[in-house]
Amino acid sequence: MRECFLCGRNGNGDRLERHHIFGGPNRKKSEKYGLVVYLCGERCHRNGEYAAHRNKDTAAYLHRYGQEKAMKEQGWTVEQFRKVFGRNYL
Repeated sequence: MRECFLCGRNGNGDRLERHHIFGGPNRKKSEKYGLVVYLCGERCHRNGEYAAHRNKDTAAYLHRYGQEKAMKEQGWTVEQFRKVFGRNYL
């Protein structure tokens, strides 16, 4: 069963939505490397005080998590990650 990556809720009352950790030009790369998480649509993804698309600290947390996950799973160094995603988030 899926749950919100940030708050742990199951989506009952606030449907879970897929969030690409690295968006924009890196959205397809996020998909390719499995760097997506589920977030409560209203509360944690789009409109809440700490929502990923509204709060820079939440976005930074997700970017760090995504980079660490990619580096671990792909066996990349920081420099290799930067070459793929364009910047270092650690």
